[in-house]
Amino acid sequence: MTSPSGSTPAEAQAFLEAHPEIEAIDIVLTDANGVGRGKIVRRHELEAIYKNGRHMPISILGLDITGEDVHETGLIWDSGDGDLRAWPIPGTLVPLHGTSPARGQVLMAMHHLDGQAMTSDPRHALARQVERLAAKGLHPAGAFELEFFLLANERDADGKVQPARAVLDGRESGKTEVYSVDHLHGMEPLFSDIYAAAKAQGIPAETVISEYAPGQYELTLNYRTDVMRAADDLVMLKRIVRAQARRHGVTACFMAKPIEKYAGSGMHFHVSLVDGAGRNVFAEKDGEGWKPELLHALGGLATTMAESMLVFAPHANSWRRFVSQSYAPVAPTWGVNNRSVALRVPAGEVKARRIEHRPSGVDANPYLVAATVLAGIAKGLDEKLDPGPETTGNGYEATSEAGKAMPVDWRAAIEAAKASEFLKSALGPDLHRTFTEIKHAEYLRVARTVSELDYHLYLHEV
Repeated sequence: MTSPSGSTPAEAQAFLEAHPEIEAIDIVLTDANGVGRGKIVRRHELEAIYKNGRHMPISILGLDITGEDVHETGLIWDSGDGDLRAWPIPGTLVPLHGTSPARGQVLMAMHHLDGQAMTSDPRHALARQVERLAAKGLHPAGAFELEFFLLANERDADGKVQPARAVLDGRESGKTEVYSVDHLHGMEPLFSDIYAAAKAQGIPAETVISEYAPGQYELTLNYRTDVMRAADDLVMLKRIVRAQARRHGVTACFMAKPIEKYAGSGMHFHVSLVDGAGRNVFAEKDGEGWKPELLHALGGLATTMAESMLVFAPHANSWRRFVSQSYAPVAPTWGVNNRSVALRVPAGEVKARRIEHRPSGVDANPYLVAATVLAGIAKGLDEKLDPGPETTGNGYEATSEAGKAMPVDWRAAIEAAKASEFLKSALGPDLHRTFTEIKHAEYLRVARTVSELDYHLYLHEV
């Protein structure tokens, strides 16, 4: 059958001819948690996958963060755990840097056996929102920022994670060396391999900085006119960072808050809209105020933020990131050139006018984040929503407007997401059920776990 993803056997043939050294290929399907699941296939299997797809069990999209089945998703025994068919995503067949023997990688999307999109696949949710805007003559462009920690493989004497030593010379630093260029030099061999791997995969990885915590770094990605490709970039770059860090003897950590006394890691999403003539619809003319389209988009994002927070902060650990003056937003505020708000309009050239969406942690799924953000923008445009007054100064002192109060914790976010008609529309009913049931199952797992903190607080005291 013809590939419903648009992939062709010619792509596989050209890749194999260009890379005779490659012996195997990772085929990777991204689940609701952003975990890459799939198989490693041999070189001779690749062309058949492009011709016929590859059967994979439906349950692969109904797993929790540990890989356990979540029966409430309806994706396990309700369907007999039958096979569906995964198809390659065009343009994502790439070589992997530094593997021995040499391997490649291709991202996959899940479809039913008749070729229809499997609607619990997060990538299809984003595709649907892109198509929704395209029907209005609008085309989203964007890029993600990737913050992460590089940690030592060994814990400290108290069992806590600790920043990795420099891979160049083993130098140790426990300081917050924010924006220190000299500090970056200690990780130069690792970042050189990350850049080489990104180049081999066509990923526009750009600036690296030392971030606002010991062992924390940020990589930026160049802006894409195709938001789907921007999300693919983030998925692929995380895999690169994790693999290259491991090869250099350290651990790349994408938890939102791995160290309690320091700032957590975000995944800021920059987004704009382009019309059919290639004009940025958010860009105001010289001497004029903000475009109504920009304000309505901000209004939609602010109005829907509270019920969408489970997408932006999907795990128990995610909620440790949201504290005052932490560079993580705590209210659905907007402002200009202000990093204390949730929705930032960056300074810069008018032609590059965009919204920086700041709530998401680096542990969030970029396909779900982008789908939810685009749905919020569309709602704001359709209903001409008002974002309220701009927040100036310290956004942590701002209070939520009525009806926009943020969930106070993970459980409240799960309940808000389950009840949200907006989120059901943004993700689609099937993925909405899959995602919220997975999160509910994970919440129950955490809630019934007796932790070391329990013993510390209560063992000898109550």
